[in-house]
Amino acid sequence: MTSSSFQRTLTLPAALCEQAAQHLEQAARRTVDGAGIPLKAFRAAADSDYTFPVSVVEQAAGCLLVLATETAQTVRPSVLRTTIGVALRLRDAVQAVHRPALTTRFW
Repeated sequence: MTSSSFQRTLTLPAALCEQAAQHLEQAARRTVDGAGIPLKAFRAAADSDYTFPVSVVEQAAGCLLVLATETAQTVRPSVLRTTIGVALRLRDAVQAVHRPALTTRFW
């Protein structure tokens, strides 16, 4: 099988994109490896339809988890929860794309 049956892009809610962009800006300032590409994509999303390549969303989730780890001892718990929450919502969106569609037939 040479081609994937999974989607290569996904569309996210605008509010999640805005939150992700804010947190990715913090990650870029802290020089988290790989934060630049998703940051550019999420900034540009405001001008488009909030559709991203799955790999960019996956990279953004990873960067935000690294940011949360690096800042866990220096930020308020509410800020840490928000950062982790955004990262997990991005990760969940990626995982949902990779799940095969359910059929009505039983195995």
